[in-house]
Amino acid sequence: MLDEKDMTATLPAVAPRDDDGNLRPDYVERVVEALDAGDANALRELVGELHEADAGAVLEALDPELRPRLIALMGADFDFTALTQVDDTVREEILEELPPETVAEGVRDLDSDDAVAILEDLTEEDQAEILDQLPAGERIALKRSLDYPEQSAGRRMQDEFIAVGPDWTVGQTIDYMRETPDLPERFWEIYVVEGDQRLTGVVALDRLLRTKRPVPIKDLFEDDLRPVHATDDQEEVARLFERYDLVSAPVVDDNDRLVGVITFDDIVDVIEEEAEEDIKALGGVSGEEELSDSFWTIAKSRFPWLLANLGTALVSAWVISNFEGAIAKMVALAVLMPIVASMGGNAGTQTMTVTVRALATRELSSSNALRIIRREMLVGLFNGIVFATILGFVAAFWFNVTDLGLVIALAMVTVLSAAAIGGILIPLLLTRLGVDPAVSSGPFVTTVTDVVGFLSFLGIATIWFGLQ
Repeated sequence: MLDEKDMTATLPAVAPRDDDGNLRPDYVERVVEALDAGDANALRELVGELHEADAGAVLEALDPELRPRLIALMGADFDFTALTQVDDTVREEILEELPPETVAEGVRDLDSDDAVAILEDLTEEDQAEILDQLPAGERIALKRSLDYPEQSAGRRMQDEFIAVGPDWTVGQTIDYMRETPDLPERFWEIYVVEGDQRLTGVVALDRLLRTKRPVPIKDLFEDDLRPVHATDDQEEVARLFERYDLVSAPVVDDNDRLVGVITFDDIVDVIEEEAEEDIKALGGVSGEEELSDSFWTIAKSRFPWLLANLGTALVSAWVISNFEGAIAKMVALAVLMPIVASMGGNAGTQTMTVTVRALATRELSSSNALRIIRREMLVGLFNGIVFATILGFVAAFWFNVTDLGLVIALAMVTVLSAAAIGGILIPLLLTRLGVDPAVSSGPFVTTVTDVVGFLSFLGIATIWFGLQ
């Protein structure tokens, strides 16, 4: 008769993901069955060798009460790096259920940047409780990183790096790397420091390995450094990596002492996060909203944007109410009004989206703002003329009123021109005032396009047809 371990060994292997990269339902079912049975051996077979990204996906696919159970059953075989791959909400829920000793043991062997990513969203009390379980050296290093501002290079850096003196030889450096067990898991550069850890140069790993052993490091290192300060915003650091095609960058403190290194894999996460925040903000969604959030959390985060949109809608309604008589006398105006508003809103959103993204990437600045504004005005005017011609003929044919086609054509030119101008000037103005244009531009642009659209269409129609 087979024991439980033998039964586990005979289970057929199941790939965690299908050809499209999605988690396989039958694989998740196997994990759930192992959790329900308390079968630690089966869990190790299923999850133990997974990449951290796949293990994180498994955690997110499980019901909340099963996630801490998986970590407890796997024990030391669970890779806590997987917690950096899940939504913040999921990670916080898991950490709240785990004893501080378990979390401390799990983060002890992680790179410092991964450990910080796991701990940074916890309360100071919870952080202190977990840090108290760590050796003094690790505790001090993590506490220093956690003391840096949120979304700064200090939070993203890892404090594991290789630093040597300028008088070392290539041979000494290579021997040091071979004999020292506690080195970064991956690295591309060797940093050169003076006695007080002041950064003076950098040597690319490939250049080091191509050089003969007796050559001193001071003959190899490049002093054209591109260090970042620990307090620099992570978005600025990402821009530096993009501009100079960096693989890694040294992180220094206010005294130019080397305190860490930030690598391209961290920057990829930053770029993804920043882009996601911008996209969500343009849609009126908080950058912190995640799929795993509760109903109440999502409802609260979306309420302010909807309230702002209600305010703009009331302003538009007030404009329309001033032309009640004209609308009553010519029903066609009521039929065509949504077209004017829709075209203006879409045109404004197009310009606003491009502008906000250009501001975020620093492609749009004071040096080229006037040229871009002129270009957008010409685009708005051109599109206005084209669609005015199309819609003018449609309206005249539809209602058999030639003048109505001329009226809506004039309104279309006006609203698309206004949408282009508002779509670029409003984000620029908000940026000048220190307000995030991704968050605030939408309601203002909507107000401009709706008010200008209704006012121009109904106003021109009223004057043209003498409806009031």
